[in-house]
Amino acid sequence: MSLTRGSAASVAPSAPGRPERPPGGRFGALAGWAQRHRWAALLLWVAVLAAVTLGSQAAGSAYKNDFSLPGTDSQAATDLLKNHGSAQAGDSVEIVLKDGQGIDGREAAVEEMLAEVAGLPSVADVRSPYADASALSEDGTIGYATVTLDGKAETVPKEDVTAIIDTAKGIEADGLQVELGGDAVRGAEDKGSPTAELAGIVAALVILGLLFGSVVAAAVPLITALFAVGGALGLIVLASHVFTIADFTPPITMLVGLGVGVDYALLIFYRYRHELTDGADPAEAGRKALDAAGRTVFFAGCTVIIALLGLVALGLGSLQGVALALALTVLTTMAASLVLLPALLALFGKRIQHHVLRHAAKNEAKGKAEGRRWRALAQAVQRRPLPALLVAVLALLALSAPALGMRLGFADAGNDPTTSTSRKAYDLLAEGFGLGFNGPLVVVAQGDEAAGQAVQSELAQAEGVAAASPALPSEDGALSTVIVYPKTAPQDEGTTELVHHLRDDVAPELERDTGAEILVGGSTAASQDFAETVSQRLPLFVAVVVGLSSLLLMLVFRSVLIPIKAALLNLLSISAALGAMTLVFQEGWFGVQPGPIEAFLPVLIFAIVFGLSMDYEVFLVSRIHEEWERTKDHSLAVREGLASTGKVITAAGAIMIVVFGAFMLSPDRMLQQFGLGLAVAILMDAVVIRCLIVPAVMQLLGKRAWWLPAPLARRLPKVALERPADS
Repeated sequence: MSLTRGSAASVAPSAPGRPERPPGGRFGALAGWAQRHRWAALLLWVAVLAAVTLGSQAAGSAYKNDFSLPGTDSQAATDLLKNHGSAQAGDSVEIVLKDGQGIDGREAAVEEMLAEVAGLPSVADVRSPYADASALSEDGTIGYATVTLDGKAETVPKEDVTAIIDTAKGIEADGLQVELGGDAVRGAEDKGSPTAELAGIVAALVILGLLFGSVVAAAVPLITALFAVGGALGLIVLASHVFTIADFTPPITMLVGLGVGVDYALLIFYRYRHELTDGADPAEAGRKALDAAGRTVFFAGCTVIIALLGLVALGLGSLQGVALALALTVLTTMAASLVLLPALLALFGKRIQHHVLRHAAKNEAKGKAEGRRWRALAQAVQRRPLPALLVAVLALLALSAPALGMRLGFADAGNDPTTSTSRKAYDLLAEGFGLGFNGPLVVVAQGDEAAGQAVQSELAQAEGVAAASPALPSEDGALSTVIVYPKTAPQDEGTTELVHHLRDDVAPELERDTGAEILVGGSTAASQDFAETVSQRLPLFVAVVVGLSSLLLMLVFRSVLIPIKAALLNLLSISAALGAMTLVFQEGWFGVQPGPIEAFLPVLIFAIVFGLSMDYEVFLVSRIHEEWERTKDHSLAVREGLASTGKVITAAGAIMIVVFGAFMLSPDRMLQQFGLGLAVAILMDAVVIRCLIVPAVMQLLGKRAWWLPAPLARRLPKVALERPADS
C-alpha cells in the first residue's frame, strides 16, 4: 500500500483507447457514500455512541475475573473444598494489628470489631488473633485476624470488601495500627485517576500537530480514534453480561484502542494528503485514500483480530474475555476509520486542502523533496546491507536475551504502592511472622481426622515450610485443610520449588502412608499453575498465529520468503519487548520493585504486536513490490519503498509509543508492564526493523524475494490488496 501517486493501490493505467476510470473499489465506494451523506454518517456515529453509552450505564458492568484452570491441582483443591462445605473454599482477608505496647490490651475493642465484621455480607467465618497463639508474633506486638469470605476474591462484590475495610479501620487509635491484606482487598482499593489515558491523548495530539502543522488536520485522526474507543468501551460493558470479561479490561481497551485507532486513521489520512498534493480535489482524494490505504487498514485489522481470537483457543479463563473485548475494539476502530473518517474529511476537506497545498508550495520553493532523508537512509543501508543487518539483529538479540530467564506469575501486595493498606499489611505480616505468611499454601487431605493430623505433622517438618496450621476439618468431616506457610515470599523461586516439592515428593509418600488424597492449592499455588499452563500452551498458540498470518502474506505477495522474513522479524521485536520487561520489572532496573511478569501478558502482547507489525510490513513491502513490478529494478524499489512510507510508519509508530508508554504513569503494575512491552515492541518494529533490517534483507534477497514455486502459485488463490485496473 503506497502513499505516493501511481501506486498499485491506486488506479492502474487503463488499456489503450479506454478512458481511465475513477476509483471504484469497495472501500472507495464506501468513502463516496460517507462523503455524500457526511452529516448522516456523523450523526449515525454520534447516535450509536450515545445509545451504547446510555445502555451500558443503565445495564452496569458485570466484570468477572476468572482464573480457574480445570485439570490443575489448585483448581481441584478449590472444587473439593466447595463440594464438602469447607470454609477454606473462599478466599480470605487478613486484618493485621500492630501496637508497640502489645495488642493484648486492645482485646475488647478488637473482639467487638470482629463481631461486627462477622455480620457483614460475604463473610463466612472470622478467626480472632486471640483464639490462636500462632496468630500473634513472638513479642506480642503484631497479630492478625482471618476473615474467610464466602467465595473467591474475584466473585465477592467490592462494596462488601470495602465494608470490611471500613469496619476494621474504625478501631484505629493512638498506638494501634490496623491494615488489611488479601486479594479481595487489593481488588477493592482505588486504582487512581485516568492520568495515563489523558497523557496518551495529549501526547498523540502533539505529535499529530507537529506532523501536519494544523490543529484541524491533527484532530481528525484523534477524533476518529476517540469515537471508536468510546463505542468499544460501551459495547464491552454490555458484553460483560454475556461473556466472562475481567475487570482490568477497560484500561487495556483504552490503551489498545487509542493507539490502534490513531494508527489506522493516520495511514488513511496521510494517503489523503498525498492525493491532495497530487492535484485531486478533496472528494476524489478521500475516495482514492480509502480505496488504497483503507485496504491496508482492513488487512491489518483482520490480522490483529485473528491473532487475538487465537487467545480464545488457549482456554485461560477471563483471558478469553479480554481477547474478545480487544478484538471488538479493533473491529470498532476499523469501522470508524472506514466510515467516520471519510465523513470528517468531507466536512473539513477545504480547510485541510488549503493548508496542505500551502505547506507543499513552501517545501517546493525551498527545494525539499518528499522522502529525501528516507531515500538517503535506504541508500546507506544498500551500500552495506550485511553489516547493517548484523548490527541491528545483534542489538535486538541482546535486548531479547533476558527474556530467557523470565519468570511468569502475578504481582502481590509486596508490589503495591507503599501507601496502600494491602502493602502495609504485607509488610507487617512479614515483620511479625516472616515473608511466607503473605503467600500461604492450602493443602487439602481427603480422609479421616487421623489422616489430617498425620498430614499436618509431616508438612510442618517439610523442607522450606516455616509453619503449618492445625488440620481444619470440613463440615462433613470428609476432608481436612492445612494452611502451610513457606519460609520464602510468594514471588520467590523458593516458594515455587516448595510447591513442586510438596506435590512431587511429600504428597505421594503421605498418600501411601495415610490413604488420603492430597492436593496443594491456594492462591499462591493457583498463580503458579496459571503461569505454567501459559508456558505449556504458548508454543501452540504462537505456531497457529504465525502460520495463519504467514499464509495471508503469502496470498497477498505471492512469495515464500516474504512471509518467513516477516514472521521472524515480528518474533524478534516481540522477544526484545519481553526482554525489556524482564530487565525493568523482574530485575528491578530504574528503581522498579522486582517481581514476576504478569503471566498472561506475554501472550496478550504477542497477539497484539504480531498483528500490528503486519500493518507496517504490508505498508512497506507492498510499496517495494509495486516499484519492483513497475521497474524490475530491485535496488530502486527498496529505496522508493522506504522513501514513500518511512515518514508515516515512524509517525504512526511514535504515536503508538507515546500512547502505550503513557501507561507507565499508571499506578497499576500490570498496566505498566503492558505499556512498556507494547511501546518497546513498536519502537523496535517501526524504527529498527522496518527502516533498517527490512531494507537490508530485501536488498540481499534481490529478485528472490518474490519467488513462489510454480505448483504452489497455481494452487494459491489470488488475493490483491490493490483494485484491478478494470474493476
